[in-house]
Amino acid sequence: MDRIRIEGIEVRCVVGVYPEERLRTQRLLVDLELGLSLDEAARSERVRDSVDYAALVSQVAFLLDVCEFRMLETAAMTILRYVLAPPAPGGRRAQVDEARIRLSKPDALPGSIVPSVELRRRATDFTYVVEEKDHGTVDVIHETEHVGVYRLNLRPGGVIPLHIHKQMEEVEMVLTQGLFCQGEPAERGSIRRWPLNTPHIYENPSVHHQTILCVDKPRFIPEDEIVVVGEPVKIAATQGYFRSAASS
Repeated sequence: MDRIRIEGIEVRCVVGVYPEERLRTQRLLVDLELGLSLDEAARSERVRDSVDYAALVSQVAFLLDVCEFRMLETAAMTILRYVLAPPAPGGRRAQVDEARIRLSKPDALPGSIVPSVELRRRATDFTYVVEEKDHGTVDVIHETEHVGVYRLNLRPGGVIPLHIHKQMEEVEMVLTQGLFCQGEPAERGSIRRWPLNTPHIYENPSVHHQTILCVDKPRFIPEDEIVVVGEPVKIAATQGYFRSAASS
């Protein structure tokens, strides 16, 4: 099996179970190894037949930053489940068949002691719930008591109607080019943090499926998806953590 290695990713994030760790960020080092066939990418020279390294690094950094995991084990398992999930509708990347991740906390202990966790899984080790929605589908990537990670897939013409949350903190990264958010174009890689009670809406006017990476804290509460009438509130988006190649 062919390999892609992405080593030396460094993210500052909240991670840990101890009270002092919940109050500050610390460095987290990430090494990823992906196992998949690269035959088609070698023939086509298209990114979509492989893995966009920069896009994946940005998505991993997003998850580590936003989820504020309590355990390295949970962080590692969530990222593995995300990496090994089947490609979203529209297939903008190849299927990854197996993956290995190593997470290290270089500043957690004194001196040169560096604790780390390493996990390796195959895609066949996991199953995923796919929920049918009016706008398309929702892929449930991973859920714990404290956080849920989801992939929202909007079919051509699909709309996630104007809604608010009163309990869940929600942060979303747009993974594809062609969505509108709050009535304006949403750039690929852009990130929006939705304060409680903030009306927001996504629309897909394109002829292609579009995808959003969504984090809810706590995990998704169905009755907290409250459809409202009114105008969306303008929220400034931030750009992703690293530049990625255009979809090709």
